[in-house]
Amino acid sequence: MTTLSTCHVTTYRYLQPVLLGPHQMMLRPREARDLRLISHDLTVSPEAEITWAHDVAGNAVATARFSAPTRQLLIESRATVELTASAWPVFAIAAEAINYPFFYSDDDLTDLGALATPQYADLDGRLSRWAEGFVLGRPTDTLSLLRDIATGFSTGIAYLSREMQGTQTPLDTLSRGSGACRDIAVLFAEAVRSLGFGARIVSGYLYDPERCLVGHEGTGSTHAWTEVFVPGAGWVAFDPTNQSVGSKNLIPLAVARGIHQVVPVAGSFTGTGSALGEMSVEVHHTVIDD
Repeated sequence: MTTLSTCHVTTYRYLQPVLLGPHQMMLRPREARDLRLISHDLTVSPEAEITWAHDVAGNAVATARFSAPTRQLLIESRATVELTASAWPVFAIAAEAINYPFFYSDDDLTDLGALATPQYADLDGRLSRWAEGFVLGRPTDTLSLLRDIATGFSTGIAYLSREMQGTQTPLDTLSRGSGACRDIAVLFAEAVRSLGFGARIVSGYLYDPERCLVGHEGTGSTHAWTEVFVPGAGWVAFDPTNQSVGSKNLIPLAVARGIHQVVPVAGSFTGTGSALGEMSVEVHHTVIDD
């Protein structure tokens, strides 16, 4: 068990005073069976009215509304979490889902809905053929198949830090042979969806005190990975950027069907197009108890 203090600071600096539109923030760690949220505090400068709500996926979303012009926006999220995930997790998969292919129950399939449907065009079937290449036989072990896809990225897709906004399409990532963690998470989700699995994208933090993982700068950063719904086991975390299974090093903030739905901070301002001078994000983790 590890108890961590996390600090996530987002700063926008403007070249002239601007009027800020509403800003939505998905910065509250998402509690799970292996993550307990002990405390969370969100502060914003300049002063703002902050309201909270849960979105359709159950994520905690804060909305800040501002009233005065400013030349700087500072958003600071501090949380204390308790992590209990095992480095070698054992999943109690339902008997009917131990081998692939299997069928979700009618209720599960209805509730999964778009999460089990590919979100990107694959007109010539290139992505589905790539995913099918990991299926060694029918039947085959479900967890082994998913693990093979997650670890298979190391042979064909390289991690490449990319500061540019936006996410590559799965086919772009396949063609380039590289991508940032968000690109790789989307490719993995689309690959398993093409095989009939329900999957969702997760944004959060990668905790790496030994600095042996990729997908971050320093000991902590924002990160993206994927969860796959496996009957009996529930939502199982896969981090294809690091070819890992389970949530040992992962602190989720939000889950959704698409990567564009889990942006940690999103908002607007009224001013000239060149008014934004600088934007920075810093994430730090401090071990309280291990």
